[in-house]
Amino acid sequence: MNRISTHVLDTAKGAPASAMPVRLDRRDSAGEWSALGSGQTDQDGRCDQLLPEGATLHEGLYRVAFDTADYFAASNQEGMYPVVEITFRVRSGESHFHIPLLLSPNGYTTYRGS
Repeated sequence: MNRISTHVLDTAKGAPASAMPVRLDRRDSAGEWSALGSGQTDQDGRCDQLLPEGATLHEGLYRVAFDTADYFAASNQEGMYPVVEITFRVRSGESHFHIPLLLSPNGYTTYRGS
């Protein structure tokens, strides 16, 4: 099964980041980005599938964009990074990516999840 998922944790609150808008893009051979899918994190801070139903992962560059400005504004906070974009490469034979985001108003980090 082809899958791209994410999990966002608000490290300042020590809790999942729920209701955060998330978008998945893919770069084409001309270097242009196009949206593939979008979603919003659930109460556990997760989006279990950002790829559209029936979509296949192809080799190339993808990115997940997190709308942190809307997320922080909902709790009357102002974050330093209004959008966090994580770009990653899909290689031949790879079919599942989990892209976690650890977030606070003034910083973030990520890693390849499982």
